[in-house]
Amino acid sequence: MSNSFGGNFSRRGVFGLAAAAATTAAMPEGMARAANSSGDISNRPNIVLFMPDELRADALSCYGNLVSRTPNYDQLAARGTLFVNCHVQFPVCMQSRCSIMTGWPADARGHRSLYYPLQADEPNMFRYLKDAGYDVYWFGKNDLLAPEAFASSVTRWSDRPFDFAGWKPVTLADAPKADSFLFQSQPEGPRETWDYNQVRDAISVLENHQSNKPFCIFLPIFQPHPPYLAPEPYYSQYTSDDVGTLIPPGLPGRPSFHEALRKELGINQLSVEDFRRIRAVYYGQVAYTDWLLGELMSAMDRTGRSKDTALFVMSDHGDYTGDYGLVEKWSSGLEDVLTHIPMIASVPGGARGHRVEEMVEAFDLMATCLALGGTKATHTNFSRSLVPQLAGSKGDPHRAAFSCAGFNADEPQDFERVEEVPGIYAPKARLQIDHPEFVSRASSIRTRSHKLILRPQGVNELYDIQADPGLRNNRFDDSSIAATRDELAHRLTDHLIDTSGVTPNHRQKRGMPTYPLAQK
Repeated sequence: MSNSFGGNFSRRGVFGLAAAAATTAAMPEGMARAANSSGDISNRPNIVLFMPDELRADALSCYGNLVSRTPNYDQLAARGTLFVNCHVQFPVCMQSRCSIMTGWPADARGHRSLYYPLQADEPNMFRYLKDAGYDVYWFGKNDLLAPEAFASSVTRWSDRPFDFAGWKPVTLADAPKADSFLFQSQPEGPRETWDYNQVRDAISVLENHQSNKPFCIFLPIFQPHPPYLAPEPYYSQYTSDDVGTLIPPGLPGRPSFHEALRKELGINQLSVEDFRRIRAVYYGQVAYTDWLLGELMSAMDRTGRSKDTALFVMSDHGDYTGDYGLVEKWSSGLEDVLTHIPMIASVPGGARGHRVEEMVEAFDLMATCLALGGTKATHTNFSRSLVPQLAGSKGDPHRAAFSCAGFNADEPQDFERVEEVPGIYAPKARLQIDHPEFVSRASSIRTRSHKLILRPQGVNELYDIQADPGLRNNRFDDSSIAATRDELAHRLTDHLIDTSGVTPNHRQKRGMPTYPLAQK
């Protein structure tokens, strides 16, 4: 193993097995008391995880956005720690959430599909917390656990149906047949939406939880997921004139799915003004999630839960929202607008107003929450506890973030099926099935300075992040940075070898069973 990645790999600890013990020693006294594993579960912190869907980091003002106004995200960052460079392990919902809750890359156990959630015999963060004495509440969408896995992992969950009634697409004058994902404003008011009802259920737990057990609340809400729509006044909060310059389509050195997807959806006909309008509505959706977060934070303050509860905010992946002339996401896309997500946390006894510039990965949430809960994972995983950073420490300056994407053409079980997706998603499903080369597998490595994306069946990409934060200029074939490309490729290869699969914990006998006929 190379020295460059070998050193980074060894700092992961024993695959999370010693995470709780190693990080508790680095905590301030208040955090250490909260995370002790002495058997007194009453003084472990409660945990609330607020997870908007498709929220890209650069849509928040605390991440440097000069247009979007997100005062509650900003307030949470002021109360706690903001991780500047957090990246997901897969650019689509199910696959990313499976990684986040297990500490596995999506391909370590084949969770590369929307149709393969975590099974009842597979580990997950919620089961560990529940087994450690937590009441686990789940209010929101799934995209994570198989139905058979809920009872062992969750104390109570919401099964409110998601109602699409009244949602109507916007027909764009220049491209009336385009599937732009832009819809009219939601007919409900801010307190009448499916998302608000989930937040209201979570607030009810804050107000009424009487058990001596600590609790964990998971709030995976819908917004700002496409279709691009929100209740008023958020839908109209921004106009296309408010939106800055978008990353243009048609850049050289791009993967083939860019133009194929634009053509299949009809969005190659959209004007710059159309894409700016889409971005404006997306910012309105983000503003709505900020209001929902504010409702949650106000309830935590009102009930005194801010003093004994850790609040985490993060997403499962981002959204193109007009960048590169694209909308929504794509299973083989690894641009920063898809992989770079916010991660903000406020923890009792933790640092305030702390910013961690070093790279972290979304699946670090698992080791972090388990350490706070005084327990640990017993399965092989690659999650690293961020508790030292929550206490005010810097991160690992040598660390990189790794992501994977796409499907194998010879695994038809991975592909989305036209008959199983809503109408606006049907063109994407058709494109995957008819042209699997457009959704072929890819892997990436992201450091603070560069991003390398390798596609064995397509275009390879290399970007200088400091000079080109929008990933406009693919420099993979640029000889002047060939040494950087080769070093990143070597690290990515090492990572893929070291994390290519995990073995189940149970060991089985090697002997032959008794042949039934021999017993007669």
